[in-house]
Amino acid sequence: MKKKLVSLLTVTAMTFSMLVGCGSEGSAETTQPATTDTQTTQTTETTDTAQTAEQPAATSDFADKKVGVCIYQFSDNFMTLFRNEMENYLISQGFSKENITIVDGANDQATQTNQIQNFITQGVDVLVINPVNSSSAATITDLVVDAGIPLVYINREPDADEEARWADNNWNVTYVGCDARQSGTYQGEIIVDLGQDKVDLNGDGKIQYIMIEGDPENVDAQYRTEFSIKALEDAGWTVDCLDDEVGNWDQATAQQLVANALSAHPETEVVFCNNDAMALGALQSIDAAGRKVGEDIYLVGVDALSEALEDVIAGTMTGTVFNDHISQSHSAADAAINYIKGDGNDHYIGCDYVKVTSDNAQQILDSLK
Repeated sequence: MKKKLVSLLTVTAMTFSMLVGCGSEGSAETTQPATTDTQTTQTTETTDTAQTAEQPAATSDFADKKVGVCIYQFSDNFMTLFRNEMENYLISQGFSKENITIVDGANDQATQTNQIQNFITQGVDVLVINPVNSSSAATITDLVVDAGIPLVYINREPDADEEARWADNNWNVTYVGCDARQSGTYQGEIIVDLGQDKVDLNGDGKIQYIMIEGDPENVDAQYRTEFSIKALEDAGWTVDCLDDEVGNWDQATAQQLVANALSAHPETEVVFCNNDAMALGALQSIDAAGRKVGEDIYLVGVDALSEALEDVIAGTMTGTVFNDHISQSHSAADAAINYIKGDGNDHYIGCDYVKVTSDNAQQILDSLK
């Protein structure tokens, strides 16, 4: 299946050029996401190529076009940034605000399926769907394709078999998002880059860690969990999982889970969280336990939320991974526009994450203001 990479923000290219040698993915065997055919992290030159959609100019031709957007859950911090940015971008391209309808699936697949059916009945021109359950993608695809409506999946990637169906049948269906394996790898590399002597606080030759996962149905959670630890193992480190809990992307849930885990396992050296919201909750419990990130424990998340970036800058979070909601939301909107124009898209539109540490956190934060 042909895959293209979208351009990142200018700051991303700046960040990569600054971090050449320590910010790349390393060897393809150990850290390169299996589904990524082309890397943009090696040079800034590739950020100018492989555009999925040609950034259509704003036009009144789209004013009467209807866009239906299904978000798995409005309370998700990252998806809030994503949906707001996408709506603003669509409006800038000539769509009428009243013709852009964004609905909250409330983290319930039955609710979201009903919303999709309602959009089909309303005759929207294109659907953008962030599925509650990636495993429901085949059912969703069949509903939408049978209605003759183009479909753009975002953020939660359907499995390879489902994506192969789109290509085999030449359907107007695509996925826009990043490969979560890369984000997990970057989390692990942030820890590895510190050096084993520094992270192995008790000097026993092992790294004791706590893992706080997102939704276990979500492939992002699965891959971040797996590949963050794989990066440590690929570096030759021995790891010891003290606790692995499901926080469902929620800050308050993660706070309680980490509080319990630190009480039961005071020897914890690293806390991995599948997203920043949970990392922020973990930080509250780390503080409450009298521990200090960077001194007697390490903490990493994913998303590069503003609050998390501020913590990285302050040294109260070890690092995070920038999940570029601006690039992704614009690319999703461009893909929708291409379908409306009849231009079509590749069936996979990928982008890269950015490893974030104290070296570049301020740069990323400034770009989001």
